[in-house]
Amino acid sequence: MTLIINSEPNAVLIETELGWSAASRLSEGHWQVKGIELTIAQHNGTAAIQLEAPGTPVKTIKLRWIEPLRGPLTVLGDHWERAYGDLEWRGIVPERTMPWYFLTHNGSVTSGYGVKTGAHSFCYWHLDREGITFSADVRNGSEGVQLGQRRLDVAEIVGYEGVEGESSFAAATRFCAVMCERPLMPAQPVYGGNNWYYAYGNSSHQEILEDSKFMSSLASSAANRPYMVIDDGWQLTSGGGACNGGPWVGNKQFPRMEQLAGEMKEIGVKPGIWFRPLLTNDSDVTEGIRYTAGGGNVLDPSVRSVLDYIAESQSRMVSWGFEMIKHDFTTFDILGQWGFQMKSRTNALTQRFHDRSRTTAEIILELYRVLRKSAGSSIIIGCNTVSHLAAGLFEIQRTGDDTSGKSWERTRYMGVNTLAFRMPQHGTFYSHDADCIGITDQIPWELNRQWLDLLAGSGTPLFVSASPSSVTKEQEAAIRAAFDLAAEPLPPGVPLDWHETTCPSRWLLNGKEREFAWSRESAALLTSEDNSWWK
Repeated sequence: MTLIINSEPNAVLIETELGWSAASRLSEGHWQVKGIELTIAQHNGTAAIQLEAPGTPVKTIKLRWIEPLRGPLTVLGDHWERAYGDLEWRGIVPERTMPWYFLTHNGSVTSGYGVKTGAHSFCYWHLDREGITFSADVRNGSEGVQLGQRRLDVAEIVGYEGVEGESSFAAATRFCAVMCERPLMPAQPVYGGNNWYYAYGNSSHQEILEDSKFMSSLASSAANRPYMVIDDGWQLTSGGGACNGGPWVGNKQFPRMEQLAGEMKEIGVKPGIWFRPLLTNDSDVTEGIRYTAGGGNVLDPSVRSVLDYIAESQSRMVSWGFEMIKHDFTTFDILGQWGFQMKSRTNALTQRFHDRSRTTAEIILELYRVLRKSAGSSIIIGCNTVSHLAAGLFEIQRTGDDTSGKSWERTRYMGVNTLAFRMPQHGTFYSHDADCIGITDQIPWELNRQWLDLLAGSGTPLFVSASPSSVTKEQEAAIRAAFDLAAEPLPPGVPLDWHETTCPSRWLLNGKEREFAWSRESAALLTSEDNSWWK
């Protein structure tokens, strides 16, 4: 494929609240329709798009390049926020919506098209045998954005043209680095515990201390201590794992949060905590309520007082001593649906934002910046956050939907698929967290052990969710060895067979090739291992 962004599009279409219209080309890089002007400025292999629409609300912009594609070609796309076990190299599917970027591979060369991170629109691609279509959703909620006299920087399109002999994984990693100029990474590798996949919201001050003692006992590194993350269930309105919102103060099971954080540090772990910024039952919050759902009020992040409330809530957690903040559900609360449901229509809500002058992407970016600033020196995990907007603002991104402490099949298709196909974003966008290993008696250990090995050797964050009272001596030894490995910087793991399957089993980990068996029947045939493969 040639880089079509070096040429002008063959057609430009703009959607307003009256429907679609074809724009007329006035001059090089300058298109117009009914009082709306679009500028496409090409420079050094990029195409920066700007929109002016002083009197007309605009919803969507489409650019179309005619570029006939012949010969065999496989394509890899991305997801809006988390992945859902369905990322894969596949043939050309014209109706397939590919958020943010896509890669093509013709058997020897890998190329890519995408937009730089931090775009002010939701951008996606379609590919067919006759060409490429780029779309930028600039809506404000479900309606057109009202820019007034403001010029909107829509997005900056970038491309990557691979070379013969370069692996598709190396090309994907280099292209991700092109899209994100300033990635943000934790100062040290991240590992430790999270209580969700065995407690599922039912925990207490004392149980977290027991978890902390257990995680601390398994970690030998003095220079890089493990985290212990308190997931949902600590907040005042918690309903036993219902993912309820604020107010963000402790409940009767967690009466002294500052004391708890201090005790966790004394035990030898770094305290972490979960919260859902946009959902609250706080009776003091009377402004900026967008709609009611999920057992509380969902707040409007376009309202300044809402951002101030969120900043105050998170700053309080940091002041208690929590060194990691995991925030969750913001995409669902803003758009009303999960990433796998969105396709080319990201928003499913009819409720308006208070501020109609900014795009949904701009409103989300401002929320993320407030979260980043109010976190101070604490690191952030974004869960259910928009990947391309979170890059450069959060150190860690939960890149896939939940794994499980109850179903191995869910861990397999969510965890392994996510780890493999979003690995090129690790270190180029953020630190890539494919989620926990939930160690319970409901998950076969011969399978979970392999998931532990893969996460530990991949160079990505390793979070173990396990009740201290139920872990066997064999499991304890395996976690201890995994923690020793995960505490040190490692090269990103490489899925060697990612062109052949959605669940790669052959991996290059820390310079050594390793093969995994992801079915229970195959895993049962494996002999016992002692983790020596990574030493």
